[in-house]
Amino acid sequence: MADFSWPAVLNPLMAGKDIDRATARRTMTAMMSGDASDAQIAAFIVAIRSKGESVDEMTGLVDGMLEAAVTCALDVDAVDLVGTGGDNAGTFNISTTASFIAAGAGVKIAKHGNRAASSKTGSADLVAALGIDLELPPDATKHMIEEIGWGFFFAPRYHPSMRHVGPVRKQLGVRTVFNFLGPLSNPGRVKRAAVGVSDRTMAHKMIEVLRGLGLTHAFVVHGHDGLDEISTAAKTDVLRLVDGEITKAEFQPSDFGVRRATLADLSGGDPAENLTITRAILSGEQGPRTDVALVNACPAIVASGLAQGFGDAMTLAMSAIESGAAMGVVDAAVSFSRSA
Repeated sequence: MADFSWPAVLNPLMAGKDIDRATARRTMTAMMSGDASDAQIAAFIVAIRSKGESVDEMTGLVDGMLEAAVTCALDVDAVDLVGTGGDNAGTFNISTTASFIAAGAGVKIAKHGNRAASSKTGSADLVAALGIDLELPPDATKHMIEEIGWGFFFAPRYHPSMRHVGPVRKQLGVRTVFNFLGPLSNPGRVKRAAVGVSDRTMAHKMIEVLRGLGLTHAFVVHGHDGLDEISTAAKTDVLRLVDGEITKAEFQPSDFGVRRATLADLSGGDPAENLTITRAILSGEQGPRTDVALVNACPAIVASGLAQGFGDAMTLAMSAIESGAAMGVVDAAVSFSRSA
């Protein structure tokens, strides 16, 4: 990259000035290619976080991540249901459980996730505990999504170049822009998504980035209690993107027809415990954990176009559990991955 230099990137950032989308993309390319030293990567990560990431910067960084990724061209209009993590609330795997409910309602789910970072059980840990192979090749995952309506993009499998920045992130030990890029970098390049963010200050930036990436229908949600989900223990900010237009609303549990819970009601544990919780929910067990899983399936259902609003989506979500369709998705995913 003859037109790229680290001083041209770092000097503006350290002066509190933004870099443009193209420069951010080239910076990510330098890091993903292995051409950047640990010192250069660390300097960039700290400088951009200290200044505060702009929408153009984040969009350019996602451009660079996807250019370096192993991508999977889907022939269906799939939806990602994903969160940034980092809420330190100790909840069970809400969005992953919700993804099976949404798939049971008829949504094509292309879920992107990883193993636990700050929690006991990440989405990939639960998926593996269910008996679904995380290392399926892209063509198999593509067919899985298209045939059974649910598939999982295991982040290390699709973003191998992240190995160049992983050690630096671990050594720094603080949340960085990369914590927000993962949920924006679905290898299936989906045009529909439901994204949870634990940092309220990042919610509007995230929906703006999704617009810049060309998504047609997306939600970004943030619970006022810090959850990167729609919370049933507090109010939730819900930002919605439809064909380039962004709107914002505030929801509370009663808007979905569920009782207010406490965070303790939504607690989870290690993969074995969360496996038990997810199976109980999908088997029809009633209670606050089921309520929050149902509620969080709603944005994906609406984003898919199967429902116009959360009320209709909630009806479809409940039916997916009651009919056995949601659990059927899990069983089909396990069978598919074993025979692939």
